[in-house]
Amino acid sequence: MSVDLEIAEPAPADGGVPAGRGTWSLSWHGLRTVTVLELRQRVRSTRWKTALIVWFVVVGVITMLTTGAFAIISGDQSGDEPFGGMVYSIVVGFVLFLGLLVAPTLSSGAINGDRNAGTLATLQVTLLTPAEIVLGKLAAAWIAALAFLVASIPFLVWALVGGGVSWLALLTTVLMLALVLGVVCAIGLGFSAVVAKTSGSAVLTYLTVGGITAVLPILFGLLIPATTTPQEVRVWNVEAGYTWEETTPPECEWQTEEIDVWHSERTWWLLAPNPFVVVADAQPLRDPEALSEDGNVLAMLQYGVRFARTGDPGPQDWCSGYYMGEGPQAESPVEPVEVTDQLVWPWGLGFDLLLGAAGVVVAVNRLRVPTAQLPQGTRVA
Repeated sequence: MSVDLEIAEPAPADGGVPAGRGTWSLSWHGLRTVTVLELRQRVRSTRWKTALIVWFVVVGVITMLTTGAFAIISGDQSGDEPFGGMVYSIVVGFVLFLGLLVAPTLSSGAINGDRNAGTLATLQVTLLTPAEIVLGKLAAAWIAALAFLVASIPFLVWALVGGGVSWLALLTTVLMLALVLGVVCAIGLGFSAVVAKTSGSAVLTYLTVGGITAVLPILFGLLIPATTTPQEVRVWNVEAGYTWEETTPPECEWQTEEIDVWHSERTWWLLAPNPFVVVADAQPLRDPEALSEDGNVLAMLQYGVRFARTGDPGPQDWCSGYYMGEGPQAESPVEPVEVTDQLVWPWGLGFDLLLGAAGVVVAVNRLRVPTAQLPQGTRVA
């Protein structure tokens, strides 16, 4: 007696992925396979190795030149003055600037480059899902970008040894730099899935990065007239009829003046997505009186952004401290402006992460193979 068994072939799921696995299905084995394949291609590339060596040398030269310039400007040849703040901010800014230039090149040709070479279809016909292919390529590009960041860490540690910078500031800075590089890689990956030519996707990625880095701050500046309104403000002013040519100190008094006040609290969010603002604002807020001591540009940027979010400074002092002659002057009752302690970087990083996530979603959807919709005899790639 024999029994005939009929084994049904699993029907392909929607999107051309294997049955039982959706477009967004992920497995550690699939991610690791794509990531290792991509990394092996990059490690074998002489251009990537050369770029890494050039990066290390350039950042090292900038660090040494900055350290030497600080010693000359401060007149401290013995190295007793803490130089870490200036060196740290310049090195971090330079690393971020170079990272924004290099990261798009690592991912903006990851998909359209493989498609043009005819190797993308080889991956698509395997059991790998579109999400595994995209995220594997993103992981490889991000790891390659992080290699440049790792090559910069010795110089950041050198700035830390120079004083004026805390371990917490270094930790947050490295973390933010890593996240920003990952976002740029994700944006480039999205454009590489949409645009056929690698040069086109690279240009679009640079335009997007330039938009959040330069265009939004320019727009913030252009909106100053629109966000400046006349209003009545309490002013600690000189008495009526006093002229600064007089030889006696002025008698100060409270007055109410109608002046133009800039409400930067309405447009500060335009500065938040800027990668330099994200990195600067993530470090602990420093005492404003210590900002000019060590020349930490990142701390100054952080204070400026927090000041913009604070907005209307309130009462103003137009009297105390302006008289240069002799004689006692009235103390100012106007308190210095305290910047807000509300963080800016979560908003900016959140916006940047949304851009990166959009790039990933677009890339995954573009890699779906529309098996059910393709006419018979049509090639996928």
